[in-house]
Amino acid sequence: MSKIAFIYPGQGAQKAGMGADFYQENETARYIYDEASNVLDLDMKALCFEPNDKLDITEYTQAALVTTCLAMTRVAESKGLKADMTAGLSLGEYCAIAAAGGMNDIDAIRLVRKRGILMQNTVPAGEGAMCAVLAMDEKAIEEVTDSIDGVTIANYNCPGQIVITGKTEAVQAAAEKLKEAGAKRTVMLNVSGPFHSPMLQPAGEELAHELAQTQFHALKIPYVTNVTAEAVTDITKTETLLQEQVSSPVRWMQSMEYMIANGVDTFVEIGPGRTLAGFMKKINREVKVYNISVWDDVDKVVKELTE
Repeated sequence: MSKIAFIYPGQGAQKAGMGADFYQENETARYIYDEASNVLDLDMKALCFEPNDKLDITEYTQAALVTTCLAMTRVAESKGLKADMTAGLSLGEYCAIAAAGGMNDIDAIRLVRKRGILMQNTVPAGEGAMCAVLAMDEKAIEEVTDSIDGVTIANYNCPGQIVITGKTEAVQAAAEKLKEAGAKRTVMLNVSGPFHSPMLQPAGEELAHELAQTQFHALKIPYVTNVTAEAVTDITKTETLLQEQVSSPVRWMQSMEYMIANGVDTFVEIGPGRTLAGFMKKINREVKVYNISVWDDVDKVVKELTE
């Protein structure tokens, strides 16, 4: 029997105008945006719908993207689309947990607002960096990063696309060494910090205080965590996993392989863009991937997967 997973993008997928058509067309979506604005004291409509400088700043990006993805999710669910499992890349994991029933939408949005501020401010500007490594086997990359202090792997996105993270000089040195070792390209990323590196452990510890005050609920379906690339069915593990997730690698490729091995053959990427669909083409071309990123997508996908 076919199994459906909802999957959610991470930072970088955001774009001005995302979700505006959902807000215009649907009362449930309007409620989520308006409630997020009230709770965070932010104009979420201006942040998400209008061109602005804040949308690409981490402390705003995370809340904007999670608000948008959850608004889209609740609309799709209201039309009959249901998931058997969920997963999200980095901050997308908060959407995955909320969609799996583990926390309410506004708590997820509130948490990622705090998470974004902590991730942006924990390491002073210029001290940390990230770099994408293209067309090189992850084991070969690990050999290089293991030999240089201050650099680790941040993201296992898909075969041929791995991201490294850490102290700026260490990342730059690793990038040179990786090119010498056979990487097709290395691309320094325009980010404000060394995300998913041990340098962000203090951010995870601070986030733990917020997590401790959050009401979690029994999961209705499993979600797959970035930390271990395995399903979580016990919500009591979520607090610790979300704390660890800030400073540990995002095992996206392994998460998708796990889901496929456990019967998921249909993935619905919910949120702006098609980043995760692109990764999936390199992970496994046999599964089906659908996208819900604009209003017109919803009825098409629901019809395809529920009839």
